[in-house]
Amino acid sequence: MEIKEKTFVISGGASGLGYATAELLIQSDAKVVLLDINEPLGQQAEQNLGHNSLFIHCDITSEEQVQNAVNLAKSQFGALHGIINCAGLGPAKRVVGKEGPHPLEAFQKVVEVNLFGTFNTLRLVANEMQHNEWNVDGERGIVINTASVAAFDGQIGQAAYSASKGGIVAMTLPIAREFARMGIRVNCIAPGIFETPLLKNLSQEVQDSLAQQIPFPKRLGKPSEFAQLVKQIIENTMLNGEVVRLDGGIRMV
Repeated sequence: MEIKEKTFVISGGASGLGYATAELLIQSDAKVVLLDINEPLGQQAEQNLGHNSLFIHCDITSEEQVQNAVNLAKSQFGALHGIINCAGLGPAKRVVGKEGPHPLEAFQKVVEVNLFGTFNTLRLVANEMQHNEWNVDGERGIVINTASVAAFDGQIGQAAYSASKGGIVAMTLPIAREFARMGIRVNCIAPGIFETPLLKNLSQEVQDSLAQQIPFPKRLGKPSEFAQLVKQIIENTMLNGEVVRLDGGIRMV
């Protein structure tokens, strides 16, 4: 799919991987719609990105809020051509810790945001994309979800996070198969350890320790590198139904 003059919805678009993706797509002459619950960051992101961007305050777990966001995006930019899901939570908590068992509501919250939220946005945006005109390759739109290497190599304390990201991985192929008749591709990126706002809250010592676990390059991934892969997936029509690890070769233990 050609990126120029296409419109892409990005959940979690106000910061981190989502914002880096928005920047690169804007540079490629696309229009971007940023969905995020952080209003100050979202407004600043829209201001930074310029007139081809639109920030919408949105809870991705809410059907009503996402549908309203889709309607507003259509009224501003017209047809929607892609949904890139970057929003998510990643708290760590043992199943049975010093304070007792893992609170059930905490597990539910992570799965609700990461998995249900991803499914909610992709289904509502795809419902609009199925009405787009076919391009020369018979394509109407694209879905790119964000999982994590924790879907495969989850560590102690990541039960909820790994379960939610594993669900995103598992639904990639069946949705790609279903959407094929509509000309909508579905792919998933599983990042390793990246320089996100979540990791930047950790001490430099901890960040350096994490970087040393990566075979090559021995550093944290850059959000711009995630964005580059998003761009390649959009432009390479043969990529469909895939989960791509972007992790410098790390295997978590």
